[in-house]
Order: sequence, then C-alpha cells, then structure tokens
Amino acid sequence: MFDPDDLEEIRAGREQWHEETVEPVVDRFGERKETFTTDTGGQDVDRLYTPNDVADLDYQEDLGYPGEPPYTRGVYSTGYRGRLWTMRQYAGFSTPEDTNERFHYLLDQGQTGLSMAFDLPTQMGHDSDAAMSAGEVGKAGVAIDSLSDMETVFDGIPLDEVSTSMTINAPASVLLALYIAVGDRQGVDREQLRGTIQNDLLKEYTARNTYIYPPEPSMRIITDIFEFCADETPNFNTISISGYHIREAGATAAQELAFTLGDGIEYVEAAIDAGLDVDEFAPQLSFFFNGHNNIFEEVAKFRAARRMWHDIMDERFDAQNPKSKQLKFHTQTAGSMLTAQQIENNVVRVAYQALAAVLGGTQSLHTNGKDEALALPTEESVRTALRTQQILAHESGAADTIDPLAGSYYVERLTDQVEAEAYELLEEVDERGGMREAIEQQWVQRQIQDTAFDRQKEIEEGERIIVGVNEFEVDEEPEMDVQEVTEEDERRKIETLEVVREERDDEEAEAKLEALREAARGDENLMPYIIDAVKSYATVGEVCNVFRDEFGEFQPGSAV
Repeated sequence: MFDPDDLEEIRAGREQWHEETVEPVVDRFGERKETFTTDTGGQDVDRLYTPNDVADLDYQEDLGYPGEPPYTRGVYSTGYRGRLWTMRQYAGFSTPEDTNERFHYLLDQGQTGLSMAFDLPTQMGHDSDAAMSAGEVGKAGVAIDSLSDMETVFDGIPLDEVSTSMTINAPASVLLALYIAVGDRQGVDREQLRGTIQNDLLKEYTARNTYIYPPEPSMRIITDIFEFCADETPNFNTISISGYHIREAGATAAQELAFTLGDGIEYVEAAIDAGLDVDEFAPQLSFFFNGHNNIFEEVAKFRAARRMWHDIMDERFDAQNPKSKQLKFHTQTAGSMLTAQQIENNVVRVAYQALAAVLGGTQSLHTNGKDEALALPTEESVRTALRTQQILAHESGAADTIDPLAGSYYVERLTDQVEAEAYELLEEVDERGGMREAIEQQWVQRQIQDTAFDRQKEIEEGERIIVGVNEFEVDEEPEMDVQEVTEEDERRKIETLEVVREERDDEEAEAKLEALREAARGDENLMPYIIDAVKSYATVGEVCNVFRDEFGEFQPGSAV
C-alpha cells in the first residue's frame, strides 16, 4: 500500500523524532509506565504507529470492502447506514408474568429484539419444585417449567414481529421446542421465527459449567438442532458460539477469539460427520463475544474474527455459500468489569465497551445495567443501559460510516497481532487433537486460569488500576435500590407448576415422553419428539430427565 522509498523516509523520520524530540522529554520527565500493554496484557503498545507498522497490508486481500470477502470491514455492504444493530437487552427474572411485563416495557422503550435470561434450575434442566432448585428459582433469570410459562412470557408479543435470543445451553433443544410451540399456537409460520439459542456446550465444560450430559450425546442434540432448523426454522440461528464466558473467566482477547473459533470448528466438524452439508447449516451459525474495556483491542478482535472465520470456512471446510463464511455476532458488555464500588462508574464503562462493539461492527448488542455487580438490574438501570445504545446510534456519529477505524496504523497493526496470536493458539489446539481433546487435557482451562491469576495479581498489587476499587476510592457508598426475588416468588412459581400438572392430560404427556425415550435410544432426529412432548405440557425437567436416564450426566474431570 505504500511506496518503499516513502516507507524508508518515514522510518528515518521516526528515528530522528525519537532521538531529537522524544528522548530529551523522557529523560527529563519519564513516562507513566515502562511498558504499555492492551487491556489483558496480550499485546505491547508502542509509543507511535506509522505506515511501517502496516507495510505488508494488502488492501484487497486483508481488508476488502464491506459485504465482500474477507469481511474484515463487515458482513453487510451498507453497515449501520442501512440498518442499526439489534438492541437486545438481556432480561428475564422471577416469574413468567414479571418477565412478560419487563419485555413489554423494553419494547415500549425502543428495544428492537428480546434476549431471555433463565434461572439456574432451568439452565440445569430442573423444574422449580425439584430439590436441586430450592433457593434458586427465579434468581438469575426467569423460571421456565412448561409451555404454560413460555406462553405467559410471550403473551401479547407476536413472534413474527420480534427476534428472541435465549441464553440456554444444555436444555437448549427443550427451550427452542417451547418457543416453536408458542409460535405454532400463535399461528406463526415457522419460517418467520427469528432469534438465537446459545446451545454452546463446549464452552460450558471450559468456562461456565452449566452442563448436563456428556459431550457425545450433547453434540448429537446440537447437530439434530442444526438439521431440524435448516428445514423448519431457516431464519433462526441454531447456535451462538460463545467467547463471552471464556473472556469472563479471565481469557485475553486473543484467547477468547481462538477458543471461540476453535469451538466453532468442532461444531462444524461434528455436523459434517453427522452427514450434514456445510452450506446447509453454516449460515445459521452465529457468535457471541465480550465487549471489554480496551476500545482498540476490542475493535481489532472483532475485525480479526470476521477475517479468520472467512478463511477457516473457505480453506478448511471448502464452504461455497458466501453466508457460510460470514461471521455474525452478538456482543454483551463485560459483566466481569462491573464493580460493586461506585456503581455509577459502570455507566461509563458500559458506554465505552458498547462503543467498541459498534466500531467493531456487531450485529446486536446488550449493554449491562450499572447494578449487575450487586443483583438483577432494576427497571431504571435497564432503561439507562438501553438509552446508552440509543445515544450511540443516534447522537454519537459512530454508526454513520462503515468500519471508521480502518486505516489506523495502530488498529490495523493490532488486528494483525491479535489474529496472529489467535492462530498460534489454534495451531496448538489442532496439535492436541481439536478443542474437545484440548479441553479433556485441561489445557484450555489452564490457559484461561493462568491469565485470570495474573490479572488478579496485577490488581491486588496496584499495577492495574480499577477506578473505585484499588484507586480513587471513597469512604462511603450511597444506598441504592436493588432488584430482589423473594421466597414468595418461588412459592408462587411452584404453585403454578402444580396447576399445570393437575390440568394436563397425564397419559398423553407420558406417551410423548416415552416416544422421546425411544427416539433417544435410536438415531432419529430428536427435535420433533421434544416439540410433541412440550406441547403435551411435559415439563423441562421431565424432558431433561429422559435424556439423563438415556445419556447420563457429565462428571467434572471425566473425558470431554
């Protein structure tokens, strides 16, 4: 991109600038630190960047144009000038009635997509009255036991007019079945259903731990979903391959990128091994990344992710459909970066993290509430978080041009560096036999744990400043309202479940569950049987218990 003679002149000029202008100032005043690095310490940050730092950049091959390979500059040709990102606030708490009320509130406030949080019992495939559920019902999200609950959540919300993201993994097939059943009851054509299920089990074994079944049957369920949705719900994303929780566990930006794409490779290989054509299911794959603190590192990560996925799908899997090579992703701002101290500071953190996601070209975005370090966000906090996105969209100018940081010597260099480090990690994963093998060997977990340990040590020793935590502290924190879920809420939820069991046709439910059990013992696609079961008001726990009986449960430390 640059004339060699010009580059030599710039190189010589930089050296002269350093000797004559910089060194005298540094000798006299010094600098704040000896070494500057990106947010997670993954990359050294130089004092100045020039065209020499991107001398090898090939515009057509490395950048291209938006909507064209290698998609570094975005998967859509008009960026946000054609359509803004989906503003998808993560919501769901306590009872289905409460969640329905919150969904209506968010839609009234201008939210453009729904994002559904589930409580821990639902995530683990337990009904609200199970012994394992005691004390956790409705705490981390909404409690969903049956089709009755899902109908309540979406009461008055036409599923052909909204898209819904569901953060659910081990029981993803069951919650997807419930969503399809609600659509069927509303008379919505299945091709009109839009949204995403997370459905990413590999990252559960490494970072989040809400797994139920061992990997082999889990991968079977995932590929069954791929196959079923390709035919029945082609506009619904069948998986959200998630780096978010990997980053929350302590990974660097490059580790987040490498391990997320590594999981993606594992899912594609599993689907192909199951007999699916890559171009039939790959367009429905989606990704989920963390929006962390360092604006430039995050932008570089998002740009590198698109380029890497294009090359992986093109070169490794010989995908022919352009949509199979387009990495589309949702971003959530970094929950692990929220502080319980001086929580108003979190509004600022979230705004900058959201800015990084927008500058990096995210397809949808969730902005955290300022109080999420303490509890589920209040209605006021959720509104402020949503307003953050709306101000970004309509007031900041960040959405007016595509890939606005392209051409920055620093950003292009950082994009290349993050990509190179991610590829080095992926090569190590391949040498270890792929992500499942690398996870089984605990290698992935150790990489993340070591990074998290180093970061925490830096904070405790004051080498890394967290405003309000280890620097700029205040003696007193003001009192504030927090969202609470009470024992009464749990009791009411269990009573609702009891009514469902009393009013349903038990013989029909048992027959549908038995049919599902027989299908699990064979090799048929499980999704039609799960849909039949939930339509008979079989509960989430009952369906998951069929799979527990047939597939077993994963035990930590056993083979992945």
